[in-house]
Amino acid sequence: MIEYASVKEAADYISSKISENPTLGIVLGTGFASAVSDMKIEVQIPYGDVPNMRESTNPVHPGKFVVGKICGKQVICMQGRIHMYEGYAADEVAFPVFVMKLLGVKTLVVTNASGAINTEFGVGDFVVIKDHINFMGRNPLLLSIDPRLGTPCPDMTYAYSPALRKKVEDAAASRGEHFSEGVYIGVMGPSFETPAEIRMFRTWGADLVGMSTVPEVIAAASCGIELFGISLVTNMAAGILDQKISAEDINNIKADIPERLGRVIASIAE
Repeated sequence: MIEYASVKEAADYISSKISENPTLGIVLGTGFASAVSDMKIEVQIPYGDVPNMRESTNPVHPGKFVVGKICGKQVICMQGRIHMYEGYAADEVAFPVFVMKLLGVKTLVVTNASGAINTEFGVGDFVVIKDHINFMGRNPLLLSIDPRLGTPCPDMTYAYSPALRKKVEDAAASRGEHFSEGVYIGVMGPSFETPAEIRMFRTWGADLVGMSTVPEVIAAASCGIELFGISLVTNMAAGILDQKISAEDINNIKADIPERLGRVIASIAE
C-alpha cells in the first residue's frame, strides 16, 4: 500500500537537496543512463539515500535521481528504474512516481528497452507507446491509496497523452524523422518470453514486450501526471527470428541512441 507519510518523507528529503522543485520527470530504462548528458546537473541522489525508496539491483541501472535543467526547465530524472523482477512489489516500483508528484512534476517521460512483436519494427527503432496491456499480474494501486496522492480507480483511456505524442512526432517530422506507434505489453520477467507467449500476445494486439513501465504509467494516471512513453527495440521477440535472445544483446545499445532520445526529451521540455 502506498502511504502518504512515506511518500512525503521521500519528497521532502529530495526537496531539501535542490534549489527548485521539478516540473518534468524522466524514467530512464535499460541502456539510457547517458541520455541526459546535456542536462545541467544540480545534484545526484542515490536511491539508497532517499527515505523509503528501494534500490536498483540491476548492474546496468545506476540507481540514482539526477536533478537539473534541460532547456531551462527543472527536471528530475531516474537514472535507472527498479523492477518487479528484482523482487519488489508493484507499489514499490511505482513509489518514485508519487514522490515526483509531491515534488511538483506535471509531465513524465518513461522509456524502456523492448522486444518487437510487430515485424514491421526493427532493432534500433524508437516506437512511441500509445497504449499498454498489463500482463504483470500486479497493480500498484492494490489495497487502495491515500486520496492525497491519487485515485485508486484512474481512467486509463488517455494514460499515454495524445497531445504529447503529437508534440514529439511533430518535432521529429521537422527533423526528417518518423516514429511508429505501438501497444506495449508488460510482463513480470526476469525470464524472456516463450515463442508461444509471443504468438498469444500478437493476437491480443501487442506490438512490443518488456518487463517494466506499466506500474509507473498506472501510478501517473492515478495522480494526474501527463505521460509520454517511448520504447527502443533492442531485439526481435522470441520466435520472430530463428535465434536465441540474450541480455547482452539488449544491453548493447547503439552509440547514437542516447543522443536520439535526448532530442525527444528536449522536444517535450521546450
